[in-house]
Amino acid sequence: MITIMTKFEIISLKLNGWSNCRIQREFSVSRNTIRKYWNDYQTKVAKLLEEDPCLDVRHIIEDIVSEPRYDSTHRGSRVYNDEIDALLNRILEDEEEKKKRLGAANKQMLTQTQICQLIKDAGYSISETTIRTKIREKRDQHRECFIRQQYEYGKRFEYDFGEVKLIINGKLTKGFLAVLTAPASGFRWAYLYHNSKMDVFLDSQVRFFEMLGGCFEEGVYDNMRNVVSKFIGRNGKQLNKKLIQLAAYYGFRINVTNCFSGNEKGNVEEAVKYIRNKVFATRYEFDSFAKACDYLEEELKQLNKDCLIEEEKKKLTFYRPKYETADIASLHVSKYSFIQIDTNFYSVPDHLVDRYVTVKIYPNDIDVYYKNELIASHKREKSKKETYIDIRHYLSTFLKKPGALRNSTALNSVPELKGLFDTYFKEKPRDFIDILYRCRDKSLEQMIEEIRKEVCIAPFKDNWVAIECDAQIQEIASLFIGGDSYVH
Repeated sequence: MITIMTKFEIISLKLNGWSNCRIQREFSVSRNTIRKYWNDYQTKVAKLLEEDPCLDVRHIIEDIVSEPRYDSTHRGSRVYNDEIDALLNRILEDEEEKKKRLGAANKQMLTQTQICQLIKDAGYSISETTIRTKIREKRDQHRECFIRQQYEYGKRFEYDFGEVKLIINGKLTKGFLAVLTAPASGFRWAYLYHNSKMDVFLDSQVRFFEMLGGCFEEGVYDNMRNVVSKFIGRNGKQLNKKLIQLAAYYGFRINVTNCFSGNEKGNVEEAVKYIRNKVFATRYEFDSFAKACDYLEEELKQLNKDCLIEEEKKKLTFYRPKYETADIASLHVSKYSFIQIDTNFYSVPDHLVDRYVTVKIYPNDIDVYYKNELIASHKREKSKKETYIDIRHYLSTFLKKPGALRNSTALNSVPELKGLFDTYFKEKPRDFIDILYRCRDKSLEQMIEEIRKEVCIAPFKDNWVAIECDAQIQEIASLFIGGDSYVH
């Protein structure tokens, strides 16, 4: 191969009067090659000296200073023959048949290396590069051209899911990022869930619309099961009923991309990778799943600080009250005052044993109603075959059966309460129950604080004397001793 350096050295030496034989001995280049480049140079210089107004001077100059070029378009293969060509055709035909039977997205297609190995196994010695070239020719592969899109404010949002691996409290956990984008303003938003089921799919969109205070004219999705319930024929799709209801309520059109065409919602496809990398590439360990969600929320504020979402909000459709996404079920209360959701058990107030309650099941919360009144709330847990108890739900029963408190699951489920009971109330469980009952409308943390106050005051009560006093003194005294009116 003649390099550009050799080419210009040949021309330079010829200009200095060197003979072809001398240059041949110096550079080990054939005299035909030397003659070729020298004659070509002289011809082009002669053209430059012509006073022809139609002459393309730039083209001639480029030819003079360009590197040597070799035309290999008509060069035939010395190894590839008709027999190999016929074998390659059969292999590629089998691959097309496999694609039809298993689907275009199947991951069992032969690689070009495997195809080359099949040909070698058939007794032919040929390079992988040659086979790759022939496969490209036969498949007529070309790089796909993508057309940049531009959208108006309020016209379009895109939706997708992405997986993320986290270590929660020392345990490897798989999370699912529900990612929504507004391409016109460059806004990216995500929320972290334990799964990608239908309730999560709907909840994430409702959160998105609630946060923005409005909706878009069109939502773009891929062919996930939450969107397409069933494929009908070659191109028909039956959309999921719950998605249709959501779209009808908020008033947006549903746009489903073609199968295996992620580029049709490329904005959100890139956003999934971007958010996952920017947020969880450097930090992936958290004490709880809730803290991971809080961390994601804070990081998204930084990622979106330069977007134009405030401008786009002005173009959104008018706000509608929050859409109800909960699964609603009527559940029986067991003799232990539990209801069962999935494989877990949750407590409800003990007076509802053997009755039916209405339960609203959200992705992260559970609300229990009886006769249209909210009577219990729990965080929806993602563990399996566990029991979650609120001790306040059993206070009426404990008043009747104080001896049942000591070894109850309800007490053992709150280690702090159990510790206080074992230390100060083991021999007087009714006193403990009375305090809990008095604080039954307070939070669990407030109940524990009230018990601690009671423990501190109790040793001194025998030295206090009850007196009759007006309401103002009663109020002052209650601040020090938890409601009873004593003075020293």
